[in-house]
Amino acid sequence: MPHVTRVENPRWLNSLSRYSNPGRVVNVCFFIVLLFSTLLTWREVAVLEDAYISSQRNTLENVAHELNNQLQVNIDRLTFYRNGMQAALATPLAFDGLQNAESQFQQKREQHQWSISLNNQRMLPVYGVSDTFVEETTLLSRDYPLLNNELSATLEVGYLLHLSTTLRRTTQQMLYVSRAGFYITSNALDRSNDVVEQYYSLVTSPWFVEQSQHSNPGRAMRWLSWMADTPNGDMRRVALALPVDYQHYWYGVLAIEFSLQQMKQLLTVATQGEEDGEFRLYDKKMNLLASSMTNNGTTPSPLSAQEKAQLAQAFEQDTRGGLRFTTRYVNWEKMRNFDGVLVRIHHLDEGVRGDFGTISVALGLVWTLFTSMLIVSWVVIRRMVRNMSTLQASLQWQAWHDGLTRLYNRSTLFDLAGEAAKQCEEQGRPLSVIQLDLDFFKSINDRFGHQAGDRVLNHVAGMIGSQIRQEDLAGRVGGEEFCIVLPGATWVDACAMAERIRARINNREILIGKSATLRISASLGVSSSDDKGLYDIEYLQSIADNRLYLAKQKGRNRVCCQDEDSQ
Repeated sequence: MPHVTRVENPRWLNSLSRYSNPGRVVNVCFFIVLLFSTLLTWREVAVLEDAYISSQRNTLENVAHELNNQLQVNIDRLTFYRNGMQAALATPLAFDGLQNAESQFQQKREQHQWSISLNNQRMLPVYGVSDTFVEETTLLSRDYPLLNNELSATLEVGYLLHLSTTLRRTTQQMLYVSRAGFYITSNALDRSNDVVEQYYSLVTSPWFVEQSQHSNPGRAMRWLSWMADTPNGDMRRVALALPVDYQHYWYGVLAIEFSLQQMKQLLTVATQGEEDGEFRLYDKKMNLLASSMTNNGTTPSPLSAQEKAQLAQAFEQDTRGGLRFTTRYVNWEKMRNFDGVLVRIHHLDEGVRGDFGTISVALGLVWTLFTSMLIVSWVVIRRMVRNMSTLQASLQWQAWHDGLTRLYNRSTLFDLAGEAAKQCEEQGRPLSVIQLDLDFFKSINDRFGHQAGDRVLNHVAGMIGSQIRQEDLAGRVGGEEFCIVLPGATWVDACAMAERIRARINNREILIGKSATLRISASLGVSSSDDKGLYDIEYLQSIADNRLYLAKQKGRNRVCCQDEDSQ
């Protein structure tokens, strides 16, 4: 009879039982109920807090979606103009006016600065510089055969730009700047403005230079933010630029330039109806481009260098998220149609005026009560959890394994084998099965008893376990019958392994009594998906079982890898 250890109750529990009375029991129950009611209250407060944060994030997503839609309009516009230019480069329109423009270009191309305008009421003028200016700049060139086609295409785009400006579909400056020394712009030039000076500032701007085939090998659309030299001083500007290529040659750049005031207008439209919190738009280098707070006449408080560094690191890891700072909670989301981030900032005083103060008090109260109860119940709970974990692990092992051989039992083996067969079929790997049965096992039980038979089964299970690989599966599927599943093993590999197992079993004598030893043998059958390309585990096991009995018919203690009619 096994020895049973009696577990003594803790002394404090005995004292509680000894001195307890109905009144004290009621008090204890009341305390527990109070604790759990507080926990439920904390849960409700936490749910409210999560709902509040989720609502703020949904609002940020809605604003980002609206802003992305506005920016998508400009992206579509540039793409439309680029496609039109490429079509015009391939097949220019055969208008007399366009041919006249080509003649004007040939006459004016040596001038320091020039312009060509077919109809000021319908088209934007093309401004240009001399051949000498182009030749002195390595980035520029007029030496290519489709120069006249590009000039015609530029005039066509000028018509479209003039039309969109007339219809007030855009307030931003739209440009096409050619490497051949000319450009068009939707904004009218001042009379005092020098064409050469403006063209130089355009071709040296970041959005033009960074569209070269070396800097932009994918020829993708790009957003850029930089400090521009304006008559009112250096001011930050934003541009959306798209290179124009045709037949692997870079002709120029289509661009839309935005001022910070225009970016602010886009953000204002996107945040209409959102009065809570502050929205900010940053470029990829954390330069502030627009803020919704400036709409109220107030200046947004800047982020510290440390806060900017934390946000920049968070931007690299994910497309959206939130960070808690000392007095602010910041939600952010990367823009889909802009190389930057939209940020929403909530200050601590905004949270205190709402539910945040109540949530903080509730959390502190819950923490105090929960900690007090946790100290009292810690010992009992830990012991119960440890005992339950041990019992669960023991029951799980017993449910999966054969208690005698410590191999998988039949149901577990075939469940795992089915999963292995499915994986092998999906990955195109072979799958093999070995069926093993001990020879004359019944006579061992009859002569030496069932204890000797159990020792033989345990010994054979050890021999099998020492020969198979880590990924292989082995289990006891009958009284003295074993099954081995070999994922990834070919028919040749499985036959070789079966032979090793047979030899290992037959070469060892087993001590079954004080002075009695016994040499046993086994018959094995092998099947593989190599035979017919089938991965059904029951089919493979039945084939291996048939070949096992074929091995017994041929004299036992052997491996049969083929059917009798194929040998």
